[in-house]
Amino acid sequence: MAIVRWEPFRDLLTTQDRFNRLFNDTLSQFFGDEGTLASASWAPAVDIYETDHDVVMKAELPGIDPKDVEVRVEDGTLYLKGERKFQNEIKKENYHRVERSYGSFTRSFTLPNSVDADKAKAEYKNGVLTLTMPKKEEAKPKTIQIAVSKN
Repeated sequence: MAIVRWEPFRDLLTTQDRFNRLFNDTLSQFFGDEGTLASASWAPAVDIYETDHDVVMKAELPGIDPKDVEVRVEDGTLYLKGERKFQNEIKKENYHRVERSYGSFTRSFTLPNSVDADKAKAEYKNGVLTLTMPKKEEAKPKTIQIAVSKN
C-alpha cells in the first residue's frame, strides 16, 4: 500500500473553482451584453494539421454565412474573424432553451515560416471552412536517391 500525503485544502480549492465556474456561467447567461439570448463569448472549434505539402486549418462554422467570415494572413499570423447572427424570426419569449452561441468571434494562429500565404485556398462545405496553405518549395521534404557503386 502506497503512502499518500494528505492535503486538506486541495479539495477545498477544487470545490471553490467549481462553484466559481458555476456562478460565472449562470450569471453570464442572465446578464449578458446587448440583451441577446446566448451572448457569452465563443470561438469556433479549429483543427490545424500539416502534410508534406500543406498546412491545413479546418474550422467548424455551422449556421454562419461565409460572407460573414474573414480570413487573412498578416505578418505570419492567420486571423479568422466572423459572426453568427441570431435569427429574430421567433420572439425571445417563445424560446424554451438557447444553447448555441451567437455574436462575433476572433481567432488568431501563428503560422510556420514555411507557409506560402499568397497561394492559400479556402473552401466552405457542410458548415466547415477548410483553408489550405501550401508550403514554400524550399520547405517541402526532398528525397535523395542513393547511388550504389560497384567496386
